[in-house]
Amino acid sequence: MRVLLVKTSSMGDVLHTLPALTDAKQQLPDIQFDWVVEEGFAQIPTWHYAVENVIPVAIRRWRKNWFRKDIREERAQFRQQLQQHQYDAIIDAQGLLKSAFLVTRLAQGPKHGYDRKSIREPIASFFYDHCHAVSKQQHAVERTRALFADSLGYKKPSGQGDYAIARHFLHQQINGQNNYLVFLHATTRDEKHWPEDHWRQLIADIQTTGMRIKLPWGAEHEYQRALRLAEGFSHVNVLPKLTLAEVAHVIAGAQAVVSVDTGLSHLTAALDRPNITLFGPTDPGLIGGYGKEQHPLKSADNTMQGVASGEVMLLLQNMLKKHSS
Repeated sequence: MRVLLVKTSSMGDVLHTLPALTDAKQQLPDIQFDWVVEEGFAQIPTWHYAVENVIPVAIRRWRKNWFRKDIREERAQFRQQLQQHQYDAIIDAQGLLKSAFLVTRLAQGPKHGYDRKSIREPIASFFYDHCHAVSKQQHAVERTRALFADSLGYKKPSGQGDYAIARHFLHQQINGQNNYLVFLHATTRDEKHWPEDHWRQLIADIQTTGMRIKLPWGAEHEYQRALRLAEGFSHVNVLPKLTLAEVAHVIAGAQAVVSVDTGLSHLTAALDRPNITLFGPTDPGLIGGYGKEQHPLKSADNTMQGVASGEVMLLLQNMLKKHSS
């Protein structure tokens, strides 16, 4: 059975789709997925054993120069890839007009998606052959698992979903080299940033434990923040610029992670690493970390300033003590 999945972005949304693939593979062992995903996240589907082909799409980049010759050629190649197979089912898990357009205009096979009361952009539901009612009052992972179950005709498993990608990043514990923490300090929205003086206080408190700290980054301004956070601390390593897969390897080897609300926090959950995620104005209820030992820490005043470093340190010590006992 061959199924086309359309889930293009963002990083967290793409990661949240993985447990549904695991469910489907367990219920229908012969199933294989092709996955349409934004080019920047195309590594992620390759980590799951149920995905046979990844079909990158670049809508964000294409729409800036839609009619330029090289962009037209890329779009033609994408269309050719999408039309190579007659699919047994096509699942639009994105729920937007742009994703509905991809599956209805280009892909061949019965098309499934959320119904108009369940979907993010209701008009998109008119493009599907089969519309499914899925409650919005549940975590994004569970919503996607329910959509897959309804689309493919099996009962959604009752247990916690399994991302099934940690096996790709097994880390050998050699000479204590995994005796480190990862601090994910970068996020796209200013109101989600934890103040730098809070990070530095936590870093100072960690020094007495003998643990090292690794700071990944992506953009130049994130690199500069990492340098400021590490300044004066010998137990902190600012990492070189890494690919997403390389960052995943670093996270997979960590004893624990402290993060702000960012895509890499969801990657940490997918890799089954203990994680404290700091929340201010956003609600972790429906979009927070999903998985083993994911600990949301939300301030009482709905600001990141209100998350005290001492509170983070206490929770982190308890997590580390649990794993060492």
